[in-house]
Amino acid sequence: MTRKIPSCISLLTIALCLTPAARAQATLQPHTLTYAPGKSITLSLPSGLDINVAASGLRRVRFFAQAPDGRIFVTGMYNLADNNQGSVFILDGWDERTHTFAHVTHYLDHLRNPNNLAFYTEPATALHPGQTWLYLPLTDRLLRYKYTPGDNAPSAPPQVLMRFPDYGLNYKYGGWHLTRTVAVATLHGQTHVYIAAGSSCNYCREREVIRASLSSMDPDGSHQQLLAQGLRNAVDLAYVEGLDGGALFATNMGDDHLGDKLPEDTFFELDSNDHPGPVWSVHKAAPVPPGVDPMKVNDLTIPPPNYGWPACYFAHSKPVLDTTPLPNMPTIGDPAYTAEGPDGAPPGALKNAIATSAKADPNANLGTAPAPLTTCKDAPAAYTTFAAHSSPLGMAYFGDGNPTLHNTFLVALHGAGHPRIGTGYRLAQFSPADRTPHDFLTGFLTFTSGKPVIHGRPCGLLRLGPDTFLLTDDHLGLIYFIHPRP
Repeated sequence: MTRKIPSCISLLTIALCLTPAARAQATLQPHTLTYAPGKSITLSLPSGLDINVAASGLRRVRFFAQAPDGRIFVTGMYNLADNNQGSVFILDGWDERTHTFAHVTHYLDHLRNPNNLAFYTEPATALHPGQTWLYLPLTDRLLRYKYTPGDNAPSAPPQVLMRFPDYGLNYKYGGWHLTRTVAVATLHGQTHVYIAAGSSCNYCREREVIRASLSSMDPDGSHQQLLAQGLRNAVDLAYVEGLDGGALFATNMGDDHLGDKLPEDTFFELDSNDHPGPVWSVHKAAPVPPGVDPMKVNDLTIPPPNYGWPACYFAHSKPVLDTTPLPNMPTIGDPAYTAEGPDGAPPGALKNAIATSAKADPNANLGTAPAPLTTCKDAPAAYTTFAAHSSPLGMAYFGDGNPTLHNTFLVALHGAGHPRIGTGYRLAQFSPADRTPHDFLTGFLTFTSGKPVIHGRPCGLLRLGPDTFLLTDDHLGLIYFIHPRP
């Protein structure tokens, strides 16, 4: 028998044959960070990088966005309950010596569960400079505010671009997804605002069309369209200019009724300029890219692609038909609904919201909620998958010019709701070439005498420069600064 001789034949040289990502995985080094008197967390990351606590004391801090003037904004959802105490913060006064922000400005307060935000600047004309807008999705509506460089608070009331059904199952009955997510992307020559909304339940047939979906609109809120359904909980959307001519990606969570090992959580490339994805053909009047049959696009009878939920789940990176019978949803007034509502809401507000939505879906102009699939053969393929219940949230892509993170994604795996499962609670790294996630930053969950101990939960990322980024921890209310070692 002839065995092929590998090109790497010694321990000394094998490291040179590894990709930057593989080398990083093999050399995670612990760092103990003090974030308050007598309190610390130990996190492990690649040996070429360092980590600092850049800000603290931010209640359930979530996702970042960088304004055109370079200022860094971040959302805070206050706590896990449906509440009206969320905020948008501005991180100001960066100290390069201490790697900390000197102060945090409250840009907006008293918000209902602000998960993320995005900026967009209109094209300038000879008569008018381009106006910048801040887009802010809340549980019940999508807002946009005028933004002027240097603003520490909005200068005018917001415009309401879209409304959402704002109720769901109490966590005792499986829970619902109260976050909404927004991203701005230019695909196929057109700039749109993209919105993801999670499901109203763990596993059910939806009543309202916007649940578990992706939709889009023009930046001013016009021409709203439903682009995809069956995305159970796409908590992050990100437009990556450096891949496939510009591409829109989403993280997505599977449901919770199939045990500890299933289903896999997913990561999708929804559309790109180089390779039009499943959502592209739904766009009205979308220009036809070269090589695409124009007879197969711009047909308004084409239904939005269905990514599978609730009928399909992912196992071994493939969609599988779920044979679990769908439950009957509770009726209006059932405690499964009425026990859940925003903090401080007047008595009966939730029941009224349910009744109103049942009579008139606020997004009925977009279509109807889909019937569950009966086969998974047309469910779009996942870009990659993660272990069950990892709960992928924020993502960032690092292209050329990043020695450690060269051409790889980082995804924050928030962690299993039942920590004994042990999945998530880390940053995962993978490249578009191999799409195999591996550990990049660990230490948010440990086990003591077989019992899980949650130390933190990673959430949102913002790339700042080569191998440099910010990371939120919505369990401890911290922002970490990760950067090359000096």
